[in-house]
Amino acid sequence: MWFESCRVIAENINPLRWREHRFGLTQERWKTLCGKAFWITGAGTGYGRAMACALAMAGAKVFLTGRRLEKLKETIKELEDTFGVDGANCYPLRADITDEADIKRAVETIVENCNTLYGLINNAALPSKPGSRFPLMDDPVEYWDKIMSTNVRAPWLITKTVFPHMLKGGHVRVLFITSEAGWAGTPGFGMYNVSKAALNNLAYSMAEEYAARYPDIDIQMNVLSPGEARTEMNQGSNITPYAIVSMALILLSHPPEGPNGKFFHRDGRALEFCYSRPYTKSLL
Repeated sequence: MWFESCRVIAENINPLRWREHRFGLTQERWKTLCGKAFWITGAGTGYGRAMACALAMAGAKVFLTGRRLEKLKETIKELEDTFGVDGANCYPLRADITDEADIKRAVETIVENCNTLYGLINNAALPSKPGSRFPLMDDPVEYWDKIMSTNVRAPWLITKTVFPHMLKGGHVRVLFITSEAGWAGTPGFGMYNVSKAALNNLAYSMAEEYAARYPDIDIQMNVLSPGEARTEMNQGSNITPYAIVSMALILLSHPPEGPNGKFFHRDGRALEFCYSRPYTKSLL
């Protein structure tokens, strides 16, 4: 199902010209991101790096998390050297998101450095085990535990841990970055497929539960499928990971009474998953 904003999603634009196109956002929507605080996991490469840089371009305060501190620093260097944006409002937070103690330390740092966290992007994920043709038959239980801990348990734990700090502002924006694998059963990717299907249901269930508990809070938790692009997981693509940015910023900048528990593709499609029906209103 397609909705109105599909006609203006900026997938194929040059990120170097961000001052001109603002990734498809109006000037008014772009300005709403300025000064707000966002936390992005997996921010050292790929989609996470692209979304972190774009938010910093808009004037947001950005907390970047990943396992490799050097990659987080590379993101800030790209922001400064490639896009001409001061990285002073970017905070690299090295953390293993499968470690609860690391998550708690990251949240403590965020609390110390902003009055409230406006947005969270659960982007970090573990891919299928390289070279495994039949993972659901052949891969060890240890890898099952590792991929589920990274792709499902971590987004749940991160969101619930930082959520009290997000509540302080009265507005909550959470994106779960999924994959078309969450709707698929492709042989050779079984564990990854299952983990993304579980992430989809996690996001949908959390959106419904949190909205029920806090009916007076502007909560918008949604799922975004980024499609194909060149990342560490996919070295064969020629598509820039900045292709996800337009749709991500549209969802993160949405005013109150926007979508919650809904699914979207980076190209603007509103998707269906389980009992979550496609979003039919305009996002712009």
